[in-house]
Amino acid sequence: MTKTTIETLRWNNNHLEMIDQRILPTDFQYLAYHSAESVAEGIRSMVVRGAPAIGCAAAYGIALAALNLKEANTENFLQGMESAFNILSHSRPTAVNLFWALERMRLKMETAVESSPNDIATVLLTEAHNIATEDIQTNRSLGYLGATLLPDSARVLTHCNAGALATAGYGTALGVIRAAVESGKKISVIADETRPFLQGARLTAWEMVQENIPITLIADNMAGHLMHCGDIDAIIVGTDRVASNGDVANKIGTYMVAVLAKRHNIPFYVACPLSTIDRSINNGSEIPIEERPSEEVTGYQNHQWAAEGVKVRNPAFDITPAELVTALITEKGIVSHPNKERICKLF
Repeated sequence: MTKTTIETLRWNNNHLEMIDQRILPTDFQYLAYHSAESVAEGIRSMVVRGAPAIGCAAAYGIALAALNLKEANTENFLQGMESAFNILSHSRPTAVNLFWALERMRLKMETAVESSPNDIATVLLTEAHNIATEDIQTNRSLGYLGATLLPDSARVLTHCNAGALATAGYGTALGVIRAAVESGKKISVIADETRPFLQGARLTAWEMVQENIPITLIADNMAGHLMHCGDIDAIIVGTDRVASNGDVANKIGTYMVAVLAKRHNIPFYVACPLSTIDRSINNGSEIPIEERPSEEVTGYQNHQWAAEGVKVRNPAFDITPAELVTALITEKGIVSHPNKERICKLF
């Protein structure tokens, strides 16, 4: 399997299929989705994760709702669609691409509101396809730009999974690495395991192994030691939401990596499409931080290692202040030392 065949989600015979990322890398299978409700559950349960992929999944969820309602009268169609928008908007709170995609689908529906439900369903499915196609194109564009920041033979640390599996394909942080390798640079990756859901160990490592890109797996608490030893040249992460001032919400543990990078004078890059930048909020304190179930911390799958009855905190994300970000890498350009003024120029 190569980068060109990792289809995180795909449309097949009038339904959506998504790779079940909960069982990688030990098993690989697609799950089928036929309704907005089932897509919302797939997002909530982490079958699909990563802000761009969540946005694409939500768009297809709306398209499925419309297809299921295409024979209804206009009143029932609009009521059913409003229910679909509502259930999908409550599937996960932090990733702004979810809300961006839903708003884009809503606007498309409103422009076709005088048409029949069947015609609106066709329009919405086309828009979902467009969102997925544009996501891959966007990732390739930002990957090409970001690759210029990496020197040949760079050893790059990444946190969580911001690869093809977190997008419609190619990836954001891993897209930069892929693009650098495609340009002929000898890049090696260091992936921290990313507790508690192990996206680095299970997903990033799997993607890089598929493509024969050299990768070394480390525990999360080893990153500082490797920086101190001079074994890391750059850090690239993705993000689920960027505030207008450049503060970044990403997988829990990112803030610690950014602080360590600052201490060791290592560039800390954040790769994201413009759709991940939320200009409606002033700073990272306004970004909602999702708290996930305690079972993700006390064990993994059917194995529990923590004492029964222990109290657990499980915030899924943290906020990295803009002052710790060396540059934002987007499809429209690289923003060094991001702030509100520099980010606005992207738009």
